[in-house]
Amino acid sequence: MTQTRLVLPPDTNHMDTIFGGKVLAYIDEIAALTAMKHSNSVVVTASIDSVDFMSSAQVGDALTLEAFVTSTGRSSMEVYVKVYADNLLIGKQEMTTESFLTMVAVDENRRPKEVPKIIPETDEEKRLFETADSRKQHRKNRAGLR
Repeated sequence: MTQTRLVLPPDTNHMDTIFGGKVLAYIDEIAALTAMKHSNSVVVTASIDSVDFMSSAQVGDALTLEAFVTSTGRSSMEVYVKVYADNLLIGKQEMTTESFLTMVAVDENRRPKEVPKIIPETDEEKRLFETADSRKQHRKNRAGLR
């Protein structure tokens, strides 16, 4: 799934760069939409597992967010999100942020609901699918679930 957003002055700090919290909101939204599309279900955010800010977007940049499900559990889905800043006037694109989130599909009673497995297709999807177990173990260790 892909979304594009324009960075406007109210979205920015005193340095005319986008607030990190605004980027996090966009990331959470596209991750939820991606997980909903995969599971045909309502989803909740279980965790934002990692967020790496590598550069910032400026007023006037277009933010392009790309997301896909990298792995699934019984009811959970790991979603990978990349964010790019596009300066449309000079044709420059730069990755600003990448993030992994865990979303859980829920039924009408808000109970976890089984989700379909994924079949990775691209090289990037295959690489992230193959490394998903180590990220899952890291999440469990961080939460003390071993």
